[in-house]
Amino acid sequence: MSTLQPALNAASAANIPAPTAPPAPAVSAKTWIAVVGATLGAFMAVLNIQIVNASLADIQGAIGAGIDDGGWISTSYLIAEIVVIPLSGWLAQVFSIRIYLLTNATLFLVFSAACALAQDLPQMIVLRAVQGFSGGVLIPMAFTLIITLLPKAKQPIGLALFAVSATFAPAIGPTIGGYLTENWGWQYIFYVNLVPGTLMIAMLWFSLEAKPMKLSLLREGDWPGIITMAIGLSALQTVLEEGNKDDWFGSPIIVKLFIIAAIALTAFLVIEVTAKKPLLNLRLLVRRNFGFGILANFLLGIALYGSVFIMPVYLSRIQGYNAEQIGMVLAWTGLPQLLLIPLVPRLMQKFDARIIIGIGFALFAVSNFMNIYMTNDYATDQLFWPNVVRAVGQAFVFAPLSAVATAGIEPENAGSASGLFNMMRNLGGAIGIALLQTLLTKREQYHSNVLMQSVSVFEQATRTRLEQLTQYFVNHGVLDRADASHRAYVAIGHIVQKQAYILAFSDTFYLLGMALIVALIAALFLKKPGHVSTGEAH
Repeated sequence: MSTLQPALNAASAANIPAPTAPPAPAVSAKTWIAVVGATLGAFMAVLNIQIVNASLADIQGAIGAGIDDGGWISTSYLIAEIVVIPLSGWLAQVFSIRIYLLTNATLFLVFSAACALAQDLPQMIVLRAVQGFSGGVLIPMAFTLIITLLPKAKQPIGLALFAVSATFAPAIGPTIGGYLTENWGWQYIFYVNLVPGTLMIAMLWFSLEAKPMKLSLLREGDWPGIITMAIGLSALQTVLEEGNKDDWFGSPIIVKLFIIAAIALTAFLVIEVTAKKPLLNLRLLVRRNFGFGILANFLLGIALYGSVFIMPVYLSRIQGYNAEQIGMVLAWTGLPQLLLIPLVPRLMQKFDARIIIGIGFALFAVSNFMNIYMTNDYATDQLFWPNVVRAVGQAFVFAPLSAVATAGIEPENAGSASGLFNMMRNLGGAIGIALLQTLLTKREQYHSNVLMQSVSVFEQATRTRLEQLTQYFVNHGVLDRADASHRAYVAIGHIVQKQAYILAFSDTFYLLGMALIVALIAALFLKKPGHVSTGEAH
């Protein structure tokens, strides 16, 4: 008996199944509907900015706004948006996610339609501000739902959905805006929100759980922080949007707004660090992954929105493209992302997410460096491959960067993390556009001065060219030879200025590439969180 017992024990052990890892928790259909509905809202909010920017000249003409004042059509939206993004986590606690999200989704649609009916600039500015305040809510709330409703194993899928709004929407916005404006009229850039917006509201209404409001939180709110943040961000956004046009610190108004922004935001930081119940938990920034993730995301915002800004300006100013033609060129920075973004969660299961982030930033940087030797003939065909490479890079960056940066964020800090992460990307975009506008102006002046030194009447090539142009004008109806000679000098000046602008545009792409190299370096400091690379819940 004693000799049989070990054998029996071994046989019994062989029949006992080995322990297996617990399966990832199942995600209900309602949860997925909530996530998809919220990300659809975020997509529409981001898309609306780029669609309107692509059609700004047509809107200005229709409502009788000048070029300088018409800029407030975009600025008012962006100010409201950047203020509400960090507020959304707290306000969702006060009014409940369901009520807060549904209310703002409805307001976004109502004021989208109202913008199409605006009769003058003051009306449009007010309507755009309210639209921005409601649309701005949709962006961080989608991000918050993804990192709170989905288990860690499924978050990469949710973040890939969100990436469609964060990187695909800015890229495809000018394409949609240009097509609608040229073929249907500028009003349709606002009406286009109605059908998907109605679907979004239906999905959120069905899927979000009703919870009681906590209005008592209004009394406990971090009101000093809210007020200083709102004042500081509004002033800073105005400085960034209007600074280049008003000669920056040559303008007393810009100087005053900059001082207000500096004082208010410094006070906000002090309040948030010392308050018992701060609006935003800034201590999240000292966490290694979140801190470096925020930095990389900020630089991504500079490059993402900066490239969407600079490319249409180049195509319009240098190549003479209309809105629809510009949209067709930029489509190749958007369409490939639709194919690639759904594959990213699978790549995150097979490879270290940091490798994917690094490859994405490297490709995005390379796409900009491909444009630093532009010439007079640099147009649709020459931009095709840089745009495709940029699309691949953008598709690879956002979802894994978001997943690594927010790994380990507790549910109670999800609102702060979402507000900070999305606000910093938008702020990066505003700073990037302001930098590019200034760089374009300054470098055009620099290159003009350098080129004009080579264009001298003492040079035989210059005299020959002037004589050819003078004869051209004489042959085309200019009877006075002195007038024809003057026109030849003006034409030479225009040629030099155009070449200077082309060189300046090349410089802007170099700056964007360098910003992405810094983002790549920041990404190298990220730690590897287990669930991101393996897809397992932890």
